[in-house]
Amino acid sequence: KLLFYFRGKWSTTTIIPVFTVGKQNHLYEHVLIKHSLYARCSCVFCLFCLGQMSCNPSFGGIGKGHLMREVDALDGLCSRICDQSGVHYKVLNRRKGPAVWGLRAQIDRKLYKQNMQKEILNTPQLTVREGAVEDLILEEPEPEHAGKCRVSGVVLMDGSIVYAESVILTTGTFLRGMIVIGLEMHPAGRLGDQPSIGLAQTLEKLGFVMGRLKTGTPPRIAKETINFSILNKQTPDNPSIPFSFVNKAVWIKPEDQLPCYLTHTNPKVDKIVLENLHLNSHVKETTRGPRYCPSIESKVLRFPNRLHQVWLEPEGMDSDLIYPQGLSVTLPAELQEKMITCIRGLEKAKMIQPGYGVQYDYLDPRQITPSLETHLVQRLFFAGQINGTTGYEEAAAQGVIAGINASLRVSRKPPFIISRTEGYIGVLIDDLTTLGTCEPYRMFTSRVEFRLSLRPDNADSRLTFRGYKEAGCVSQQRYERASWMKSSLKEGISVLKSIEFSSSKWKKLIPQASISIVKSLPIRALDVLKYEEVDMELLAKAVPESLKKYTQCRELAERLKIEATYESVLNHQLQEIKEVQQEEALQLPEDLDYLTLRDVSLSHEVREKLHFSRPQTIGAASRIPGVTPAAIINLLRFVKTTQQRQGAMNKLPQTDEYLHDTDKLQETEL
Repeated sequence: KLLFYFRGKWSTTTIIPVFTVGKQNHLYEHVLIKHSLYARCSCVFCLFCLGQMSCNPSFGGIGKGHLMREVDALDGLCSRICDQSGVHYKVLNRRKGPAVWGLRAQIDRKLYKQNMQKEILNTPQLTVREGAVEDLILEEPEPEHAGKCRVSGVVLMDGSIVYAESVILTTGTFLRGMIVIGLEMHPAGRLGDQPSIGLAQTLEKLGFVMGRLKTGTPPRIAKETINFSILNKQTPDNPSIPFSFVNKAVWIKPEDQLPCYLTHTNPKVDKIVLENLHLNSHVKETTRGPRYCPSIESKVLRFPNRLHQVWLEPEGMDSDLIYPQGLSVTLPAELQEKMITCIRGLEKAKMIQPGYGVQYDYLDPRQITPSLETHLVQRLFFAGQINGTTGYEEAAAQGVIAGINASLRVSRKPPFIISRTEGYIGVLIDDLTTLGTCEPYRMFTSRVEFRLSLRPDNADSRLTFRGYKEAGCVSQQRYERASWMKSSLKEGISVLKSIEFSSSKWKKLIPQASISIVKSLPIRALDVLKYEEVDMELLAKAVPESLKKYTQCRELAERLKIEATYESVLNHQLQEIKEVQQEEALQLPEDLDYLTLRDVSLSHEVREKLHFSRPQTIGAASRIPGVTPAAIINLLRFVKTTQQRQGAMNKLPQTDEYLHDTDKLQETEL
């Protein structure tokens, strides 16, 4: 039996203690991974709330979409469920390169819940139960592992005991959770759900360092009371890109999807916020809130006299509610209604549910290992908001890793660790476990050193094979699909490199391409594909006998285009990755004055961060938020060059002495 504690609730899975033949049937690992991932994406693991999206009705975004793809590459479930439940699919950051595209989707809350429950309740060997956990069962530690004790189960509120070989806590906002509206506060992890008090006390008594964070949610507005006709309409992508590698398309056609609408705040909103700060205890709290997803009160205070975006997002195909993204607020309910009606398009809007703030305990993530097992208690794993993160995607990423490692720990296998150079998941966990956090942590592409290599399109080639061979978490179907894609890409790139024509011939074949014919040199088809106006369809029309078959799969054609786009810069970055990996332990001189340092290209912001943190190694410097990959490479090369010069200088005294002795000899001879 393996027990998982999710959002103040627990559930246990019973697995037949026999491994069946074949990687795809490693039920022990496979169910564990699904189990942990379902939990955080579903928020509360119980029959009635299973699959309930606790806050915003969307998945993905810039940085977050990368996490979704990586979770899916490890056979996690949330991406597949999103492809079955979305009502508006959009890729953000399209104006930039594919490396930083952000897959995002508005999700139908009811459909997501139904599809999640259907998947989980039909999973073989999985038992779902509900109950409130009050305490942990602890035993003597395993002598070969670090830790003061070992977890062996939990105690429920009714006094019953559930034994388990591993326990994963993904408590969300439920640890001593407190909901705030205006000056009113009452215990709850989410509107309508009781907080987890006993478990928080247990963790505190065990010696875990705890902190306090806060977050919030917007009010919900009746759809029929909004004047959409005067607002900026956003339509979905056509075609819509699925989250999951195993899906060729999403469940719904673009023309049947729901639009989103954009409006803005105005000075009237600012006035209501500023005049009523005395009625808002949540904003006055010293508890840290999300920097990159702040409440409207925080935005008004931090950025005065500025208009702020409010996205009106549908909550489902047949839902009467609209979610005003960007309008998280904790003012008293009557003031929230007044504020809403000041916004363009919402003049006659009716508020169905007020926004509210949530304050909750979290544990310093520096108390967990990269496998997400705690240092203090053996076989106890943390994932999600308990580690100080915010968002479905960040928690799902931790959930899948915690699930894998809880299983591997039970079977006494080495942990499954993703490095910073392998995935966004690796960056997320490394940031948490080495730097900690004092505010809700959110994933951004800017946190990642090697973005060109860690793209959404290639998450399967980076992680699926490792998941299959090392963790047993990937199904045979997914493994075979990833293997086919890998071999097809390799073959396609080889063919594209082998086709060479003169620039003038390419210009005749593809007149749309901006190919210069000044010098009629041989050009590879791969290089022609790099032109913005050229895709595989166009290229295959020019050379059909060799390239037509690579256009039959849309995803393969798109990935070949991306591989061509990044070929030269990617080779350069791969060399940089190897360089940083090899030199991660390189010691930085203690006397470096980063503020006045010359002969190295560092921005003023980077210099300040390095001066404040005083990292001891290149690896430590690379993990400082805001220190860019380019800065790390420049710093690495500066330090190595300085060391080489110093080494050469150290040899000079010996050379001078030799020359001095030679001069004496010459004088004697004379």
